[in-house]
Amino acid sequence: MPALRKEIRSGGRRIGGAIGYPLDQLYEEVAYVAYHLHWPRSQLMKLDHLERHRWVSEVAKINRRINDAQTDPME
Repeated sequence: MPALRKEIRSGGRRIGGAIGYPLDQLYEEVAYVAYHLHWPRSQLMKLDHLERHRWVSEVAKINRRINDAQTDPME
């Protein structure tokens, strides 16, 4: 088995970083954040997986609060 470069063995520069990422999931996350925050693709593609996933989570929280408020009969 050939030796792997240290960067690859350690998962990139950060410990726990992703070397590969499912392309369909990457496009889905980028489209989701771009749609809601109107950020350009070039900016979104510069985000690492963890940061992009955090933005997806934050937008989802906002959407849930909005949807809950619209369906709340007390409002």
